[in-house]
Amino acid sequence: MSEDVQKLENEKLVLEESLSILKEKLEELTLLNKELLSEREADVNLEYSWSGNLGHWYWNVKTNSVVFNLKKITTLGYSLDEVPEKIPYDFFTNKLHPEDHEPTMNNMREHLKGERAVYEVEYRIKAKNGKYKWFYDRGKVTQRDQEGRPLFLSGIVFDITEQKQKEKKLNSELIRVKQQASIDDLTRIKSRRAILSELDERMLEAGLYKKPLVVAMFDIDLFKNLNDQFGHLAGDDVLRSIARVMNKNFRAIDSIGRYGGEEFIAILPYTTIEEAGKITNRIREKIAETKFIADYPVTISGGIALFDGDSREEFIQRADASLYKAKNEGRNRVVSE
Repeated sequence: MSEDVQKLENEKLVLEESLSILKEKLEELTLLNKELLSEREADVNLEYSWSGNLGHWYWNVKTNSVVFNLKKITTLGYSLDEVPEKIPYDFFTNKLHPEDHEPTMNNMREHLKGERAVYEVEYRIKAKNGKYKWFYDRGKVTQRDQEGRPLFLSGIVFDITEQKQKEKKLNSELIRVKQQASIDDLTRIKSRRAILSELDERMLEAGLYKKPLVVAMFDIDLFKNLNDQFGHLAGDDVLRSIARVMNKNFRAIDSIGRYGGEEFIAILPYTTIEEAGKITNRIREKIAETKFIADYPVTISGGIALFDGDSREEFIQRADASLYKAKNEGRNRVVSE
């Protein structure tokens, strides 16, 4: 082959390659133009006023080329000269937070297969500074080939980082408020609401698995006399001290709470009435031995009941009846039904 012929062949190959590139680019532009015209005909307003709007994006599946508003790039801290001229779909997905990568990709795969009506996710992408920003992304296949394979997707993306930060702060505040509501302000043991909620759960468990459950009610003996003689501040100190003694001497599996006034309630799961009697009497003795106020005896009385499938109110009432029996029998004792 002569040199001239070889040269012509080389030029032909270059031309064919250029034509192939131009054809691919033309197909991309044709699909994009078709999408934009479709949106215009449908009177779709692209200038969303929603907070965080970063504009529309378009993904040509065949060429794996993404066209989008450059605000998403700049929001991540990149300049335009730091991104490739042709941006593939994985330019962003490679920067997804590890916890968000698979859920996001699954969402897209399911949508491409037609198993999900739209692609809609929230995810985090690592910015240039190494920190993650939150985005809400929603898109849909808008063009398919004759066999139903996806050709083109259109969507819109929002920067929701600020919203997520507010949600996190709000959730932290809700947790704090919930924790405060579950703790009695004075004694720092469980509040009435929290201990009764736990009792409901333990009763359900005991009923399902046929496990023994005991509830104990306690009352400080002659507490009014203590308040009258030493004042309410001293009474509050005694309440706090008794709560600490109970908290320290009940088992780790047990729960105690302030039922109201000078009354306490304890939940003893997986415990027979005999075992509960030994535990509660040990605590009663410990309180009787403790000097809360110099030369002034402080004791408690208690009543215990074994769960038999009745309602919470009936269960507590049976323990309360035993408590009043202990009071009537001379106080400073625990009585079982």
